[in-house]
Amino acid sequence: MAKTIVELKNVSKSYGETTILKHINLELEEGKFYTLLGPSGCGKTTILRTIAGFTDATTGEIRFDGQKINDVPANKRKVNTVFQDYALFPHMSVFDNVAFGLAIHKLDKAEIKQRVQAALTLVQLEGYTNRGIAELSGGQQQRVAIARAIVMKPRVLLLDEPLSALDAKLRRAMQVELRNLQQRLGITFLFVTHDQEEALAMSDDIFVMNNGEILQSGSPVDIYDEPVNHFVADFIGESNILPGHMIKDYEVEFGGQKFTCSDAGMKPNEPVEVVLRPEDLTITTPENGKLVVTIETQLFRGDYYEIVGYDDDHHEWLIHSIHSPKDGERVGLTFDPDDIHVMRYGEKEAEFEARLDAYED
Repeated sequence: MAKTIVELKNVSKSYGETTILKHINLELEEGKFYTLLGPSGCGKTTILRTIAGFTDATTGEIRFDGQKINDVPANKRKVNTVFQDYALFPHMSVFDNVAFGLAIHKLDKAEIKQRVQAALTLVQLEGYTNRGIAELSGGQQQRVAIARAIVMKPRVLLLDEPLSALDAKLRRAMQVELRNLQQRLGITFLFVTHDQEEALAMSDDIFVMNNGEILQSGSPVDIYDEPVNHFVADFIGESNILPGHMIKDYEVEFGGQKFTCSDAGMKPNEPVEVVLRPEDLTITTPENGKLVVTIETQLFRGDYYEIVGYDDDHHEWLIHSIHSPKDGERVGLTFDPDDIHVMRYGEKEAEFEARLDAYED
């Protein structure tokens, strides 16, 4: 069983009457890639700063290897941070930037040279030691910032939206590089982003946040396939979210029809929300469809068409398909019972997991 290295227990942060974090509880295990995901201002960076020691928690405990570290200064914590703007020294060479922390700790020059060269090799910047920061591309600067962090041999690496300044193609390449680097180093990464696709692609586990709270945590697949509430379903990927009623276990009504589903543990006829992902909808003929919609608009996205249609009750349906129907055409939509995800109104993650465990048993 993996060892817990960082734990936040009931951590809150307030500035006067403004609450930034609300009773945060999370655990980070050694050697895994975690992501804090949520919109701007939801508290992601504040969590990072409390772990790093740059921000004090108003209440709660921050533990490292089981020991409370609330009063441990930032420079004594076994974590390093890669900032959004990289915070490199423009008047120093690549070597001196990476070596800065080692020099502050007054390590032997031979050891500094060896560790800096090893770190630059890990981030594929061998031969760049004498370059100035202004001579580097954005991606290279980001690698220098990572090298400067890992050269200190942290147990945990904190990354505060380090890819946000890169163009889309370079950003995707750096996602792969960061994930591979984390696996080679075997240390814990905690990554902050508001980009859903980035989080899904890189993470072992994701913490979805909004308004200072963690709404759901789990693997990318779990969060995408089993969102606990409307915010998570809408924020992670694209969704069709409709009102409905849970007729009984494994039977739900929405769009004026009853469908077999895979959900249970709710009250008979309880009002619910139903989620169907656009890629799970298959276009067919109206007579063969479980639902019938009229095509309104469509956009070509390269490997699929993004199609919008409306059913007879004026519900909007988003469909991803390799087929391109005509605007105004009536088409049928089919889907499997497992494609339907049912959410209770106001259900918390703990309640969702308890219900899931109960009906799986």
